[in-house]
Amino acid sequence: MSLRRRCIDWTVALAALALVQGCATPRAPTAATGEFQPGQAVNGRLALQVEGQASQSFSASFELRGTAQSGELELFSPLGSTLARLSWNAEGAVLNNGGQGRQFTSLEALAAAATGTPIPIAALFDWLAGTDTAVPGWQVNLTQLPQGRIHARRLDPQPVADLRVAFER
Repeated sequence: MSLRRRCIDWTVALAALALVQGCATPRAPTAATGEFQPGQAVNGRLALQVEGQASQSFSASFELRGTAQSGELELFSPLGSTLARLSWNAEGAVLNNGGQGRQFTSLEALAAAATGTPIPIAALFDWLAGTDTAVPGWQVNLTQLPQGRIHARRLDPQPVADLRVAFER
């Protein structure tokens, strides 16, 4: 797999995990609680850094629509061009980038294939909703959720991964 393709896959997986998990239930925070409401599109930026022998960093703008069960995530470059489009439903998940589509049995399978490691996608939706769902090996910080920010860190298994998501209001 080429380095460019691997970078796009990482960006897509990160966005899918961070955005789909935390944004797949597209929500806008309410003034009083900072919680999101289902059915709204979410826009923002995400960044993923994977430490190790060959540290890797990825960032992209995104637009997320749908829920954890069915939705679509688009990732954009700094210049606004589409890097990838992920779509998922009960039948599986599809990654489209560069005019090529790859099918997966689930969003989790797509994320694992793209990043080489499992990502807690279902938990991200909970995190967006303000629920501190525990995931083995992961630590999440939801203190800035009312400001549209989520920070999650995977400590186990190695390598350490750092995921940051910022939503535009």
